[in-house]
Amino acid sequence: MKYHHTVVIILPALNEEITIGKVIDEIPMQELTEKGYDVRVVVADGNSTDKTRQISEAKGAEIIIEPRKGKGRAMRTAFEQTKSDFIFMIDADYTYPTTYIPDMLDILQNDNDVVIGSRLKGKRENGAMSRLNVIGNHILTLIANTLYRTKISDLCTGYWGFRGEIVPNLHLSADGFDFEADLFIHLTKNNYHIVEIPIVYRQRPNETKLNSLTDGLKIGWKLIKERFT
Repeated sequence: MKYHHTVVIILPALNEEITIGKVIDEIPMQELTEKGYDVRVVVADGNSTDKTRQISEAKGAEIIIEPRKGKGRAMRTAFEQTKSDFIFMIDADYTYPTTYIPDMLDILQNDNDVVIGSRLKGKRENGAMSRLNVIGNHILTLIANTLYRTKISDLCTGYWGFRGEIVPNLHLSADGFDFEADLFIHLTKNNYHIVEIPIVYRQRPNETKLNSLTDGLKIGWKLIKERFT
């Protein structure tokens, strides 16, 4: 009997009724099944007030509801409730093509701990990131690489894949959009190796919930504080 590896794809979402269905539909289920993966889609819902949950359930996704505010809280709850050979986190705003998952799984199968989809190494659609956002992401990534002696290119990407056994070892504490920085810090402190693939980053069809300046400062401070405590 052939052993099937399990894959859980977690989509953190808050009021993403415009995009959530498109994200789930795009996941290359047939290709993953043919490669021997059992795939589950989990929507980590931050207490949406629109039709995000109904659309997700209609598409066959499982729902984890986190009533407290913040992407970090929703993802920490989802991680606590998820056991799988491989775990992905992908933003639910349709900016990250899920078609890279098979290639990312090949990287994880090759004894790599973590793989991220890099927007800054890849291509960005016109209007996908403002000039301020691009500069801010480069600065935050530079701070991260300098403080933690790493060589990643896109700290704030919303596209991550993990070998399942490492996730319980990450003692995460972030509540909001500093979650990716929190992930990076704990992965680095645990000496887990991060591999990158360049991706195409699409323009978001609706408004972002991220405040570039406020959240950027929060992320920068977290990187500095955690390095010296």
